[in-house]
Amino acid sequence: MQPGNVLFQGGGDNYYSPSTNLEFQQFSYAEKSGTQGNVGSSNYAQAYPPSTYAYQQTGTGEVTWASIRAAFTTGGFADEPPLLEELGINFSHIKKKGVTVLNPLRAVDKHIMDDTDLAGPILFVLLFGGFLLLSGKINFGYVYGVAMLGCVSVYAILNLMSESGIDGYRTASVLGYCLLPMVVLSSVATLLQLSGHIVGLILSALSVLWCTYSASKMFTTVLSMSEQRLLVAYPVGLLYSAFALLAIF
Repeated sequence: MQPGNVLFQGGGDNYYSPSTNLEFQQFSYAEKSGTQGNVGSSNYAQAYPPSTYAYQQTGTGEVTWASIRAAFTTGGFADEPPLLEELGINFSHIKKKGVTVLNPLRAVDKHIMDDTDLAGPILFVLLFGGFLLLSGKINFGYVYGVAMLGCVSVYAILNLMSESGIDGYRTASVLGYCLLPMVVLSSVATLLQLSGHIVGLILSALSVLWCTYSASKMFTTVLSMSEQRLLVAYPVGLLYSAFALLAIF
């Protein structure tokens, strides 16, 4: 069979007939006249709205370029919230709580822990473990273990002591933010040898008192337990003493 020929079968005989150029014309519902064309056009318009139809036919346009531009640039969509807001990271709140911990004589806002973010505590725990690593102490497992055990213990104690109670997220948030003085101690331990020296003992004692004072003040302010502050400070102080031992020895 030569190119351009078409095979026809009929009456039991096979024969060839030369064919001309076959052209496939695109069928258009908009240009088709008659009843069938109108029905098909209306059904197609209902199934595919004009914007979708134009998008599927052309493959390009404002929608496509806007999607590409939003995917590969930092502009994003018009009504899309910022990424940090979606992740629950607010640097202004982290700064506010960090300043409150570093200035223990400052009055604590009762609603300071309404935003129970864990971005700051996770950052401080990672910094604490990182400074220990720079000191030659690979204690990430101990740091996470002490943190988890301390959060669960303090959470149970506070719920037994207070009438309103507190959730685990707020407990972990307060304990994590008040770990900031211990992070400073671990950073000093990377430069100075604090183990077995009187300077190390003094700095560790001050760090424990600082962390305990800030955490107990936040807990008693949020839970209205000012008369039970010493009872709250005792288990919290034990927790931060464990962190101090990890930083010094």
